[in-house]
Amino acid sequence: MDPVEITVPASAEETFTVLADGWLYALWVVGASHIRDVDEGWPAVGTRIHHSVGPWPMTLSDTTKVRDVDEPRMLELEARLWPVGSALIRLELTEIGPHSTRVTMFERAISGPVSLVPGAVQQMALTPRNKESLSRLADLVAGRAREGKAQ
Repeated sequence: MDPVEITVPASAEETFTVLADGWLYALWVVGASHIRDVDEGWPAVGTRIHHSVGPWPMTLSDTTKVRDVDEPRMLELEARLWPVGSALIRLELTEIGPHSTRVTMFERAISGPVSLVPGAVQQMALTPRNKESLSRLADLVAGRAREGKAQ
């Protein structure tokens, strides 16, 4: 699967701060519609965000779990949506300047019926969604960075 990437006008630490706030997940992840709970200690390995996906009243409830983390450089998640399956999502942050970070996102289905879909077809479906998710993340990071500099 080819990654999707975007450059945000903030440091890797400022960018990771948004990723580390599980309550913000539905603001930038396309499809996530409601955060029901965030485990204490998020984003430590094994902690979860309990979320709903889809438009009301047809929402499905499930979780996203942290598989690996290297703050502020990487966050690896497993997003579940049963009965469809689950996906592995890896976000890598590379600081490319004092206030500039490249965020690279990889995603692929790893279980359930969707894991049987060929990679090229998964990529056609996921690339537009992931580009929009990263665009939302970039806007959220940029807005929070501006607010922090104004204080």
